[in-house]
This record gives sequence, structure tokens and C-alpha cells, in this order.
Amino acid sequence: MKIIAVIPARAGSKRLPGKNIKKLGPWPLLAWSIKIALASKAFDRVIVSTEDASIADVARDHGAEIPRMRSTHLATDEASAEDVLVEVLDWVQQDGASFPDGVMLLQPTSPFRGSDSILKSIALFKEYGESVVSVSPTKIHPFWCKTVSPDGELLPFIEDAPHIRRTQDLPPAYQVNGLIYLVKPETLINGKTLYSEHTRALIVDNLFETVDIDTPLDWIIAESILKNHKTHISEII
Repeated sequence: MKIIAVIPARAGSKRLPGKNIKKLGPWPLLAWSIKIALASKAFDRVIVSTEDASIADVARDHGAEIPRMRSTHLATDEASAEDVLVEVLDWVQQDGASFPDGVMLLQPTSPFRGSDSILKSIALFKEYGESVVSVSPTKIHPFWCKTVSPDGELLPFIEDAPHIRRTQDLPPAYQVNGLIYLVKPETLINGKTLYSEHTRALIVDNLFETVDIDTPLDWIIAESILKNHKTHISEII
């Protein structure tokens, strides 16, 4: 089975400018995802999609391919990951390369994913053949969540949620963590979605692995993990 990895890395970031090539520990943030993708030996190609020359240079320096530069209209806040992946698939076709059986989206903002998660997701994909999305147990269970009415009244977010007082009595709840998305090319091209009719869940319990860097505080947390918890994160360090 042929799987390609695609790492999207545009230049614009309002909350953390320049984050994709900002150095996190020994490498730029982008390099973490490239290195674990290559170390996993799970992919036929590891491709970075970017519109920025500096990001492209960093990607190449760490072993990723840049078949083309990303189209300008896909380098905005409004551009979807699905559209970026479809463009990469267009590049593959234009180059005459054989079409992959699956496309894995690896967001560079998740630097501490391990190869074990990558390999487990591919095993699920091989077994079920549709799509796999990584999730983690929710930090706040949806039964505990509230909403506020226009006049300021505190209301349950889930109207018919049972009145449960103990966390251990709650049913399991999971949130998408952005670590891994693996999908058939046909699903991307025809449906413009990362989710199939029967998407399988890859449950990731390692909280270090699911760190997602989007703000300056997230960056501080990631640096702290690197300093104090190296044994709990990626084997590529």
C-alpha cells in the first residue's frame, strides 16, 4: 500500500508569527514532523506544501520534497487543509507518479507525535480502507460544558445531558487532536473532506504527543516539555 505524507506549512500565522521555521529545541518546528515521518519509514513520499521560499528551504534541508510551490490562493486563513491536499494530489498526477492509496496529513504544529501513532493509523487504514482520524480523551467532558443565553442565564450546553456528578460515571468522550488524518485520495477529491462515511478513530492517550502549538503559551509548554520530559516524547530526539 502506497501512502504519502503531506505537511502543510504556510508563512502566515497571526498568533505566532513565523512559527513553522521558529527553532524548537534542536530544529525548526516544521522539521519535527518531517523527521518523524521519515524515521517511521511508512511513506513513499514526504511532501511539504508551502508558498514561502524560506520554509521550502528548511523543508528540503531536513529531507522533505517540494514538488511545487503552493498556489497563492491556498496560502490564506480561509484555505482549507482539504484543498491543499487536493492540490498536492494534482502535482502527483502532473508528475506522472503512481497515485497513492492514502494521504496522511501531518500538521507541523504537532511536533511530538511518535512513529508508533503513524504506524497504528496506517494499520487501521489497511484494515478498514476508508479514513482514520486521531483523537484524545477530552480535557473537559461535554456534559460539564455550559452555554450562556442572550440575557445571561447559565444553561447546559447539552440540553438533555443526564445529571451526573462524578467524572468516573461519565461515558467516554474524545476530541480530535489534529495529530493524524489519513484518508483515501478519492474521498479528498470527490468529497473535499478528511472524513469518510465510517471514519476510524486512532485513540492517542499520550498527552505529550498531542501538544498542539498555536499560541505563545503553547510554545512555552512545548519548550518546557523538551527541557523536562524528553523521555516522554518522540524517539527522534
